[in-house]
Amino acid sequence: MNNKKLKNRDLGVLWHPCTQMKDHEKLPLIPIKKAHGVYIEDFDGNKYIDAISSWWVNMFGHTNSYINSKIKEQLDTLEHVILAGFTHEQVVRLSERLVKLTPEGLNKCFYSENGSSAVEVALKMSYHAHLNDGDKKKTIFVSLTNSYHGETIGALSVGDVELYKDTYKPLLLQTIQTVVPKDMSIESARVAACEFEELCKSRADEISAIIVEPLIQGAGYMHMYHEEYLVLVREICSRYNIHLIADEVMVGFGRTGEMFGCQKAKITPDFIVLSKGLTGGYLPLSVVLTTNEIYAKFYCDYNEHKAFLHSHSYTGNALACAAANATLDIFENDDVIEKNRVTAEYMSKKLQKFKELKNVKEIRQTGMICVVELKGYSPQERIGLKVYQYGLENGVLLRPLGHVVYFMPPYIISYDEINKMMDVAYEAIVSIFP
Repeated sequence: MNNKKLKNRDLGVLWHPCTQMKDHEKLPLIPIKKAHGVYIEDFDGNKYIDAISSWWVNMFGHTNSYINSKIKEQLDTLEHVILAGFTHEQVVRLSERLVKLTPEGLNKCFYSENGSSAVEVALKMSYHAHLNDGDKKKTIFVSLTNSYHGETIGALSVGDVELYKDTYKPLLLQTIQTVVPKDMSIESARVAACEFEELCKSRADEISAIIVEPLIQGAGYMHMYHEEYLVLVREICSRYNIHLIADEVMVGFGRTGEMFGCQKAKITPDFIVLSKGLTGGYLPLSVVLTTNEIYAKFYCDYNEHKAFLHSHSYTGNALACAAANATLDIFENDDVIEKNRVTAEYMSKKLQKFKELKNVKEIRQTGMICVVELKGYSPQERIGLKVYQYGLENGVLLRPLGHVVYFMPPYIISYDEINKMMDVAYEAIVSIFP
């Protein structure tokens, strides 16, 4: 087997996500044969540094020997069992650990399979909790401008990606957007929080929850803001009986310099949504953690209207939970958060050289996420695609968000690999846009 043969077979039967398939008439599709550490390798022997952790999921490298061993061990005992009326050791152990790791007060875990589905769980749970309290009017959700929370109908509804909202508008729920802080300053955080409070003053009796991506808006071009915004929004939500949903699908599990983004602000949301890095990038799994107070609103003698109505066939899958427990083992045993802080400092030093380029608008960083935002290009120029192609030609998988080049590698990346990853991106910008 080689790249060409598998590519042709693929294009005969597959429809890829986030892809204009006609592009593959000219843009090579890359069939991957194997992967290890920070590298993925195609069928022709070409290796690429996975600078984006395969869509932000991979924490400790591909085919990690420890995670592999724990999945194989689980495979011989239990692959899956229905979680309604049954349980298993892996899901219980994982839940106990998540309750200890997440902000204090989040004591109950509800599982799903992916980030978008977990966002749906949190939205429904928020609305239903208010309903069980007798608040029938709280049917509106608030999210931030420039936000992204997934691509199921409910998750799209609370996002603010113009392309999606224009296309699917007739299908979406009624939502309100409040402004995201315009930059990483504390002043911008305070201004944006004041605007949210003004909205609450007039419509709090209709608002069920506000959902935010703590500190970094992932698909929103990696926009970053100050943690003070989270502190202020937590206070406002408490005053107005509005739930705070923290969508930590991307930033959770060490990306920000803390285990969870909310911990930088020292707050506890009413719901925290986790996925992606939860299993180290191995298997689909997501979870919503919430408080005992919200859990109690559904706890009663049999009443079909008060029971929370949500389920998935693969909820709490044993293999996925085994991968998640193995991932948490590595966090516990290897002092990962502190090591990440040291690696982030090195990445910061390497990032500075991008400032000298005339077509760079801004560089920014939060923890292990570094961003180079370019300026002066229209969407039609598809500069991100050009950087992507240059990267592949030089052994690095970069997948820019439009005009924004970002680095979010697995935590095990070495300094030499960081050098190559960032040098290739620098060279791409210089050579394509002199």
